[in-house]
Amino acid sequence: MMAAKILIIDSDISLSTVLCDYLQSRGYKAERVSDGKEGLDFLSSGHWDVVLMELQGIGMNGYELLKDIRHRLPQIPLLILTTRNDREDQMRAFQLGADDFQTKPFSMEILICRIEAILRRIRAFEENKQKIFDLNGHTFDALHQTFDGQHMSARLSDLLLMLCRQEGEVVDKHKILSALWKEDNAFTARSLGVFINHLRGFVKTADYSILAIRFKGYKLVKNI
Repeated sequence: MMAAKILIIDSDISLSTVLCDYLQSRGYKAERVSDGKEGLDFLSSGHWDVVLMELQGIGMNGYELLKDIRHRLPQIPLLILTTRNDREDQMRAFQLGADDFQTKPFSMEILICRIEAILRRIRAFEENKQKIFDLNGHTFDALHQTFDGQHMSARLSDLLLMLCRQEGEVVDKHKILSALWKEDNAFTARSLGVFINHLRGFVKTADYSILAIRFKGYKLVKNI
């Protein structure tokens, strides 16, 4: 199973450094920033599975940052790290899209349990998603990895599955690389391009196209 990517946005450099190192020692891919705007840049530049964030001292209004992240990335889990245990603060954060709270100081083991609980919900949701699609009368079956009965490689099938689940929308290339190649670099990006070209041969028969959106990713669309 691919290691989850976790972004920490916290102005407490000592704590966030220790937390980042601890998460990495437990097999997670973790990065830390101390500024809210820098956090937004990180979130825009790649795929992340969970965000751990403080609401105070991050160079901008933490509630506005929370609201902005939830608007841009409606599905990403947000776990708030805070020294404040005020009921009103927590209610406001939940209303703006927070998924969970962890009050400082905290046990690293308990935090890991909270993160794993979030990841289990995500994985269960992904596993229950639709896996058979009708593309203009042509059947893509991700469960059996076939397109109109023709066998596809596992990676090719998984790639088409990601595109089908967001048909008509841009699928972030960093998310694709992290999910299917487990690495995001120039070599895997070129490999992704080869797979996209191969996949275009499949969907062309169903009168579909895969568009490359510059600097962003790919989009599956039905030809007009």
